[in-house]
Amino acid sequence: MKKSYRIKKEDEFQKVFFGGNSVANKNFVLYQLEKPGQKHFRVGLSVGKKVALRANKRNRIKRYVRQSLFELKEQIPAEVDFLIIARKPSIDLDMFETKKNIQHVLKLGKIIEETE
Repeated sequence: MKKSYRIKKEDEFQKVFFGGNSVANKNFVLYQLEKPGQKHFRVGLSVGKKVALRANKRNRIKRYVRQSLFELKEQIPAEVDFLIIARKPSIDLDMFETKKNIQHVLKLGKIIEETE
């Protein structure tokens, strides 16, 4: 995923965190904020040390989430910024389960449509 699709600055994180609404499932929390006129969606990822002490495990979760979002890119509307915060149980997920959980939390937040 290109860097232009990421939220990196602290003040941008705070705007989405405090200005948006949130939904959650067992493994991830999603904060979202509408941004009309934006070219494409942007996402911020957070995996704290409480989730996994070792950096390689935290980075693996972030890779899985980024790949899941890359695969779902066509379904995500352009005019939204969102944060995905990993919870402790997400450390045990494989790639398939991570994508399934990301889809679920995006559907809860009404970012992507229900299929089937």
